[in-house]
Amino acid sequence: MKIYHNPRCRKSRETLQILLDNNIEVDIVEYLKHPLTKKEIKNILKLLGISAKELVRKGEKLFKNLYKGQDFSEEEYVNILFLHPILIERPIVVKYNRAVLGRPPINVLALLDGK
Repeated sequence: MKIYHNPRCRKSRETLQILLDNNIEVDIVEYLKHPLTKKEIKNILKLLGISAKELVRKGEKLFKNLYKGQDFSEEEYVNILFLHPILIERPIVVKYNRAVLGRPPINVLALLDGK
């Protein structure tokens, strides 16, 4: 499994702990230190089955200051996530061709159970 992780985020830490508590070997990607490519963002969106707009953390000060009240195309939202990784909702856990958002952290159990 792979987790796109922000160690400063409580939900991200809780999700990672669930994986570790279940003895899951996990590749930890600190996406703020190692930003995702546009291709990686698009692949994650496909695995999550959501739009780029849905992956944006709209409560972040950066979003409110730069983008609030505006409408963007899918490609523009991908570009926003690429330019500002802090706006990517977290954590994201990927297993093969499936992914979940760890909000709440127990969402990751669906990947453990194979559901």
